[in-house]
Order: sequence, then C-alpha cells, then structure tokens
Amino acid sequence: MVRIRIDRERCKGCEFCVIACPENIITMDKQLNFAGYYPAIKIKEKEKDCTACGKCYQMCPEVAIEIWKE
Repeated sequence: MVRIRIDRERCKGCEFCVIACPENIITMDKQLNFAGYYPAIKIKEKEKDCTACGKCYQMCPEVAIEIWKE
C-alpha cells in the first residue's frame, strides 16, 4: 500500500505536482491554507492508484510531499 502526505501549510499552490502526476491523484484544494494559497491535495478515491513513481515530490519546490510504501 502506498501512502501520500501533502503538507498543506508548506504548499504554495504551484501545481507542479498536479502536472507531474501520471495517475492524476493530486488536485488543488478549494480552501486556502494559512499563507493564503490553494494547496495541493490527494484525491482519496484515487490514492490506491498511486504507483509511488515519485514525480510529484521531485517536482515540489517546497518539499511538501512525502510518499512511502507500507
């Protein structure tokens, strides 16, 4: 099982992870974080489709994404 964690307070809403994800598991939230950005969030229904390719966290300039396998 793959787990994805996105730190919504570190995210500045650049959308690089959304563009990089081949499985379209990440989208942008409709609620602002404390810094005033719309952060990236994982789509819970699609989380099981994550292949742990790492493209999302490699693209994240804020190092706000973690992926690990259990």
